Amino acid sequence: MSLAVLKSRALAGMEAPEVSVEVHLANGLPSFTIVGLPDTEVKESRDRVRAALQNCGFEMPARRITANLAPADLPKESGRFDLPIALGILAASGQLPGDQLHHYEFAGELSLSGQLRPIRGALAMTFAMQRSRAGAPRAFILPQANADEAALVGDACIYPAHSLLEVCAHFAAHASQQTALQRHQPTLAAHAFPYPDFADVQGQQQARRALEVAAAGGHHVLMVGPPGAGKTMLASRFPGVLPPMNDEEALESAAVHSLGGHFKVEHWKRRPYRAPHQTASGVALVGGGNVPRPGEISLAHCGVLFLDEIAEFHRRVLDVLRQPMESGVISISRAARQAEFPARFQLIAAMNPCPCGYLGHASGRCRCTPDAVLRYHNRLSGPLLDRIDLQIEVAAMPPAALGRRAGAGESTQAIAARVAAAFALQLTRQGKSNQRLSNTEIEQHCRLDAHGEQLLLGAMARLHWSARTYHRVLRVARSIADLAGSPAITPPHLAEAIQYRRVLREL
Repeated sequence: MSLAVLKSRALAGMEAPEVSVEVHLANGLPSFTIVGLPDTEVKESRDRVRAALQNCGFEMPARRITANLAPADLPKESGRFDLPIALGILAASGQLPGDQLHHYEFAGELSLSGQLRPIRGALAMTFAMQRSRAGAPRAFILPQANADEAALVGDACIYPAHSLLEVCAHFAAHASQQTALQRHQPTLAAHAFPYPDFADVQGQQQARRALEVAAAGGHHVLMVGPPGAGKTMLASRFPGVLPPMNDEEALESAAVHSLGGHFKVEHWKRRPYRAPHQTASGVALVGGGNVPRPGEISLAHCGVLFLDEIAEFHRRVLDVLRQPMESGVISISRAARQAEFPARFQLIAAMNPCPCGYLGHASGRCRCTPDAVLRYHNRLSGPLLDRIDLQIEVAAMPPAALGRRAGAGESTQAIAARVAAAFALQLTRQGKSNQRLSNTEIEQHCRLDAHGEQLLLGAMARLHWSARTYHRVLRVARSIADLAGSPAITPPHLAEAIQYRRVLREL
């Protein structure tokens, strides 16, 4: 037989459409051509496949070889097609039994020695294979390094291999009624992650309380304070108090990290924590490129995006956060490709109160003019600030609070227990976090009595809030009430939520 057809997968955002790898051997001058809209990485597979076949002891046919990756209008990238192309050449030339190939899908990059190297997107490819299967399900043969990742799809049949020779031996064993590759058994389990402990933070009771409220309801936070006040220290401990990830969230997060090539088995069910530098571009945050890949906000999906010194980011870069903060999804459009990535993250931002950082400091060393302070604050646009639920001051700690006798703060474990209890109330009541409540659901679950309504409307008039801010304050008040175990939002809960919206206006 001079024609072999195998199945593999391409990547298009979070999707993994099926690709038919058709290999044909014809008479004529020896050549090796790959067609089907391949990019440079795929075209280079000709040399990798040729060397791998020869170093594994196979014969590279001295014929005209054409490998077609169908459909032809779907862009193909990366080295994941090396393995199916190599197997197609062996099957078409009669060096490998081809009667069982249609029961499998293949993906893997080949080294020159024939070893299989890990690929990006194995989890997305396995998901797509299971969703689109018609009739008898296919098994998936892929590199050993991707086995645990692909096994996250519980009912998938995964056969990991270390090399091209192992894969060929598997099909040769089928022909001789023997066994070769063994089906991979999932070994993933949630680990006890060593998050930094809030007990290390001395003082800062208001900031600790605000972060507890944010963790309970999934709210965004802006911390404003002088250098050395503990903003970064607080932010790095925030993931440890978030509610545990459920299986759906863990799979979504793992799938995004798989697309970026960042998935690690030991991080299964660990909340992501991303902290890009101030020089990051808009594309680095939202994702993109000729082949769209997830950016920092998608890599922080179901976790924390920490922007330290947020006022030092370019304003145009920060404004790209506005849409995904509302929708939880980022859509990337290019002339030939469109991709959609999840982006449901919690923003924790930190900034100084003024350019020098010491406005209001006890040392009195700030010499910034009011105009300079205003320009500094205006680096954060109004629409972006409108979307940040809690805006708090992190004041400098007095020396007496830092001594040995000051005592340790409350531990992460104790805070996480209260957050988990409040989040459980939200799931029972509405099936989601308070931050994700729609306006209709806010009217149902965040009702106020006459006194509370008067208090909120008065604050809205004095502080010139938008309708968005009005609803966000109600969501925060609902989280405060949940932490207190209260079925209703009382005026003290509402007053605390209002206080979390006044920092920049008072500086």
